[in-house]
Amino acid sequence: MSSSVVVDAPGEHRLTDHEPVPPAAGEALVRVHAVGICGSDREVYQGNRPEGYVRYPLTPGHEWSGTVAEVGAGVPAGLVGRKVVGEGFRNCQVCDRCHAGETTLCTAGYEETGFTQPGAMATTLTLPARLLHVLPDDADLTAAALLEPAACVAAAALKADARPGERVAVVGTGTLGMFAVQFLRAGSPGELLVVGTRPDRDKLSRTFGATDFRTKDQELPADFDVVIETAGSASAARTAASLLRRGGRLVLTGIPAPGAEGLDPTDLVVRQLEVHTVFGAPPAAWAHTVRVFGAGLLSPLPLVTHELPLAGFAEAIELAGSGDPAVGKVLLRP
Repeated sequence: MSSSVVVDAPGEHRLTDHEPVPPAAGEALVRVHAVGICGSDREVYQGNRPEGYVRYPLTPGHEWSGTVAEVGAGVPAGLVGRKVVGEGFRNCQVCDRCHAGETTLCTAGYEETGFTQPGAMATTLTLPARLLHVLPDDADLTAAALLEPAACVAAAALKADARPGERVAVVGTGTLGMFAVQFLRAGSPGELLVVGTRPDRDKLSRTFGATDFRTKDQELPADFDVVIETAGSASAARTAASLLRRGGRLVLTGIPAPGAEGLDPTDLVVRQLEVHTVFGAPPAAWAHTVRVFGAGLLSPLPLVTHELPLAGFAEAIELAGSGDPAVGKVLLRP
């Protein structure tokens, strides 16, 4: 039977019958294979997502994988039966930022699958076909459900522009941090340091290609060419900047609480640091992610620790926010 999760209001959810939405012109209907839980899904459920960035009642789910079941008019029929992932931002396509390929900065206002539009915590998902990225036929769809967070990191990796042999580092050891390690490793760095708060991430970091692991309270080396920050705290940003050589490149992906004490502008100027930031994943980053995943250079599955049915939504939200080191990525399986 088809079903979906509906969050009617903060703290209130139900499992309901799901009626697939037939694809209109330009749309595709996808059978959902798996959908990931992320911190922003917890925000939706707890009611602390910023105003304008959620619309209740809502079916959440913006990290997903699936198979195209049906397409609307004007969509290539060859998409039917293909394994896919999809972008979340419902960009307008006509503003100057969209034309520049920076679709996450669309000036027409915020619309995103799983937040203001129906998401993937359902048996099927109908969305604009232009947002789909086709996977290889032999792709593991469970692993592919993690390609949305991977795409955000791919955007950071592209901005970091790390060259073979450079000394690179990652600050943060969550899902994003572990993907950052994998993207940087694929570029053949001379050295790859991971800095985090949890000593238990040492082994996993090295599995993904790190050459050194430190907790942030240990003595940290310096003179790195590139540092990607994924932890989302102001202190992590400062730690990341402190690792760089003069003229080094810093990419910030985390979003700290408003009003956080930031980087020292004097330090940035005197050391002539390049600071880049990432908000979501534009199409080029998605394409890069799918290509790297298809080439076997990304390994998402070791990050998955729990898979639950849609009926386990509340438990999944609880697990994802438990802070338990044994809990990694939590997936729901419609």
